[in-house]
Amino acid sequence: MNQNKISSRLRTIIKSACAAAVLPVLFIYIMIAKPDYTIMNGLAHIVLPVANWVGDVITWPVRAVGSTIDNIRELSKLRTENEELRVRLDDALRNKNLCEVAMAENQKLSRELDIVQNQPKDSVVADVTYDNTAFHHSTFLINKGVKNGLSEGMVVVSSEGMLVGIITDVAPYFSRVRSLIDSNTNIAVRIAGSEVYGFLQGNGSATPTMGFFSDPEFQPSEGIKLVTSNISGVLPNGILVGEMMNDTDVKVTQPKTLSRVIVLKFDTQNEYK
Repeated sequence: MNQNKISSRLRTIIKSACAAAVLPVLFIYIMIAKPDYTIMNGLAHIVLPVANWVGDVITWPVRAVGSTIDNIRELSKLRTENEELRVRLDDALRNKNLCEVAMAENQKLSRELDIVQNQPKDSVVADVTYDNTAFHHSTFLINKGVKNGLSEGMVVVSSEGMLVGIITDVAPYFSRVRSLIDSNTNIAVRIAGSEVYGFLQGNGSATPTMGFFSDPEFQPSEGIKLVTSNISGVLPNGILVGEMMNDTDVKVTQPKTLSRVIVLKFDTQNEYK
């Protein structure tokens, strides 16, 4: 039963295809043998759509293959362009990193050159050669010593003029500096722009603390700047020390960030300017 149905459908399809193929031939015959334009116009409405449909059916595989080939070519072109863009992006990122490194190095050299050209009077520029942070102590070495006129108790500041430590030991060609975060550090400071005094104490961590204020009503807060005070006769007055992070902790310059420093030869009776 199923085979009979399939055979019947197949015969129907073959007949339809033959009829569709005969119509164009009939149309051409009428055009040549009997050019009756009335019949030709009537057949044109039937033959042309059928012919277009037959042509579309016959040429569909060719058009499909052509479209596929075009898509493959376009995809290959896009992949090639994508690879080129990736290479260009990688080159741009490398150039960006090189520019950033060069700019950072240029800024560093500019600061160091500015230090040499505009170093304070009675001061010595020195390079940091070694730092040591262990067991609540933090010290570092500089490559200048007695031969350069340095002695114990002299003040060391960064290229930005921030206090970073005090010389504790001096040799002919190098000196040891105790940083502000060392647990033995205890220096007199005051609130910038006021007469409120206190003491900055190192504790071995990255943030020393304020342990005392001369004004009991003073309320410390974030952002307050601290400068040195010469009330103890140990430090010159007015060197920027750091900035308060809260009511006790102070942000100061870390020794590990230093490459070049300035040693100040000062008179404790005068302000540092």
